[in-house]
Amino acid sequence: MQPLRGITVVSLEQAVAAPYASRQLADLGARVIKVERPGAGDFARAYDTRVRGLSSHFVWANRNKESLTLDFKDPRGMEVLRRLVADADVFLQNLAPGAAARAGLGARELLERHPRLIVCDISGYGGPGPYEGRKAYDLMVQSEAGLLSVTGTPDDLAKAGISVSDIAAGMYAYSSVLAALLERGRTGRGTHLDVSMLEATVEWMGFPLYYAFEGAEPPPRAGAAHATIHPYGPFTAGDGKVVMMAVQNEREWRGFCAGFLDRPELAEHPHYATNADRHRHREALGALIAARFAELTSTEAIGLLSAVPVANARVNTLAEVWDHPQLAARGRWHEVPTPAGPVPALAPPGPTGRHPRMEAVPAPGEHTRAVLGELGLSDGEIDALEAAGVV
Repeated sequence: MQPLRGITVVSLEQAVAAPYASRQLADLGARVIKVERPGAGDFARAYDTRVRGLSSHFVWANRNKESLTLDFKDPRGMEVLRRLVADADVFLQNLAPGAAARAGLGARELLERHPRLIVCDISGYGGPGPYEGRKAYDLMVQSEAGLLSVTGTPDDLAKAGISVSDIAAGMYAYSSVLAALLERGRTGRGTHLDVSMLEATVEWMGFPLYYAFEGAEPPPRAGAAHATIHPYGPFTAGDGKVVMMAVQNEREWRGFCAGFLDRPELAEHPHYATNADRHRHREALGALIAARFAELTSTEAIGLLSAVPVANARVNTLAEVWDHPQLAARGRWHEVPTPAGPVPALAPPGPTGRHPRMEAVPAPGEHTRAVLGELGLSDGEIDALEAAGVV
C-alpha cells in the first residue's frame, strides 16, 4: 500500500518531529529527500550508538529516505535547494525558530513561487506569540503543556518515557500533509501548515484539561494507576511479577468481585458500588485487591482476570516487546538495511499488505551525487561543490 508514490517531499529536518512525520509519508511511498548538514548530518545521528554503532533515534525515524548533504547557507547550496523545492510536492522543515524564513524559505515566499507546493513548518510553539522564538525540546514542551503536572507520583513529577511532544507534532504534520494533498487534488493549490509541538501536546491533554474545567481540582498524579478510575493499574502477584488490570464499568466490577476476589457481596458495598465510590475509597479497596493478588502467581492472576473477563496485561520489558507473541503472530517485524547491516523494524501500523515499504536508513549524503545528477549537474560540478564543502 503505497498511495503516495509519485509524491516528492523535500525535508530540512533534524531531531525527531519532522523526521518522524516524513518517515510516515515515506512509508506510504513518498520520495523523501532528507537535507542534512555536510559531514555529520542530522545531529540525531549522534544521540547514541545503540544500534550496532548507529543512533537508536535515527534508525527509528529515517528509513525509506534519501540523504542529501547540503550547506544551503552557501549561495550555491541554496540554488540547489531552490531547484529541488521547485519540483517538490511538499516542503517540510523543523529548523530553529525563524531560520527557514531568514533563509528565504518562508511559507509566503515559497507559495508565491510555487502555488501547488504544500509547506509544512514544525516548531515548538508556533508564531506569532511570546514563545515564538523559544527553543523547544520535548521535555520543555511536555512541561509547558501541563503533561508533567499529571504524570508521576504524588511526590515526584515524571516525564513520559518517550518523546511524546515530538511524536504528537510529527503525527499531526503527517496527517495534515495528507489532508493538504487531498485538498490540492480538488483545488490545484498548495497551502501552508503550521504545526506546533505545544498545540499537538495540549490537544492530547484534553481529558485532564476538561476534568479541571473552570478551576476544578486536576486529576492527581497516580503513578502507573489511573488517576480517576479504580481499580485500574498495577498489582504485584505473589511471585513478585506486576500485573496491570482495569475495571471500566459496573458489569466488569461485579464480575471481578465474584470471579477474581471471590467476594461477590463487595459489588454492592456502599463504599465500592460505583466508580466514584471506589475512587473515594481507593486506598482501602486497593489494599483488599493487593492481598488477593499476593495469594496468586502472576499466571494464575491473569488466568482469573481473563476468565471474568477483565482487561489485564503483563508489564513487559523492552526485551520482551521484541519477542511479543502477538506481533510475531501478525508478522509485523521486517528487516530494513542500514549502514551497519540489516535490523528489525515494525511494519507501519494500519496497512495490511504483505510487503510494506521497508527500505534503507541512509548514510549521511549517500544520495547526494544521484540527486544532484538528476538536477542536471555534471560530475565536474558536483566534484567542485564537494571540494568547497557545499555538499
